[in-house]
Amino acid sequence: MNLSVMSPVLAGMSLDEVLKYLSGLGVDSLELGAGGYPGKAHMDAQDYLDHPEKIDALKASLEKYNMKLSAIACHGNPVHPNKSEAQRYHDEFVAAMKVAAKLGVDTIIGFSGCPGDCEQSKNPNWVTCAWPPEYLETLEWQWNEVLIPYWKKTAALAKEIGIKKIAFEMHPGFCVYNPRTLLRLREAVGDIIGANVDPSHLFWQGMDPVEAIKSLKGAIYHFHAKDTRIDSANTAVNGVLDTGSYGDILGRSWLFRTVGYGHDAHVWNDIISTLKAVGYDGAISIEHEDALMSPKEGLEKAISFLKNVLIYENAGEMWWA
Repeated sequence: MNLSVMSPVLAGMSLDEVLKYLSGLGVDSLELGAGGYPGKAHMDAQDYLDHPEKIDALKASLEKYNMKLSAIACHGNPVHPNKSEAQRYHDEFVAAMKVAAKLGVDTIIGFSGCPGDCEQSKNPNWVTCAWPPEYLETLEWQWNEVLIPYWKKTAALAKEIGIKKIAFEMHPGFCVYNPRTLLRLREAVGDIIGANVDPSHLFWQGMDPVEAIKSLKGAIYHFHAKDTRIDSANTAVNGVLDTGSYGDILGRSWLFRTVGYGHDAHVWNDIISTLKAVGYDGAISIEHEDALMSPKEGLEKAISFLKNVLIYENAGEMWWA
C-alpha cells in the first residue's frame, strides 16, 4: 500500500509546491484532480494536451520529489440531463483520460453520473424508493437507456486511450452509490469498471465498510481515506437523509471528518486489513473535507494517523504455521 493525497484540498498552492509539501510529510503519491466538480486548480487536462511541455514538466517534478501519481480524478456527471452540462463533463473526462495515459497512469476516478427522469428533464433525479411504481420505471429508464449505453461507449474509448481502470466513487446522488449498484454497472459494462471505496459515504448510509469491501473483492481500484461522524441525537430524530448545510456543524445528522475524528483507529485498522485481505494493495488517498479543520491541519493529522494504520509490506511466509 502507499499513502496518497487527493490534490484539490491544496488548490491554493502550485502543483510544484504541493509535491514538495507532501513529499516532506512522507506521502508517497498524489491523486491529481483534473476537472469535474473538484475543479482544475492543478491540472486543466485539455491545456496539458495542447501544451505537451507541461506534461514533461510534471514528470520532472514528480521525479524531483520522488513522488508518483496514484490516479487522475475527474468527478463529473457525464449523463446530466442538461446536454451542454453532460458534454462538458464528458469532454473533461476524456481529456483527463488522455493525459493520464501520457503520464503512465492507468486509473481514472470519477462518478457514474445520474440522468433525469426522461429526455426532457432539466436536472438529475436520484431514485431511492421502490414505491410508488413510477420511481422504478424511472430507474430502469436511467440504467437501460442512458447509464449503461453511455458507459459501454466510454469504456471502449478508455481502452483505446490506454486506461485500464475506471474507479467510481460510490456517492449518493448518483446511480452508483453502493456495492450493489457498482457491481450492476460492472456486470453490464465489463471489468474496466471498479470501485473507488470511500468509507465516508458508506458510513452515513448505514453501511459497514468492512463488509462492503468484502463484497467488492476483485473490483476495488482505488481508495479514499475520509471519515464521517454520525450525530446519534440528530439522527435519532431526523435520520441520515440530511439536506442541511454542511456548515450547520451542530444541526446535521452527520459530518465529513478527518480520518480518526469520525471512527477510531480500531475501525480504520479493520478497514485497511480487510482491503489487504481482499487483495487491494494500492493507494490510500486522503480526501480532506472537514469543516472544523484547515486543509493543512486536517491533512497532517490524517497523514500521521494513517502512517500507523497502513500495511506497507507484504506479510511473506507464515513462519509460525
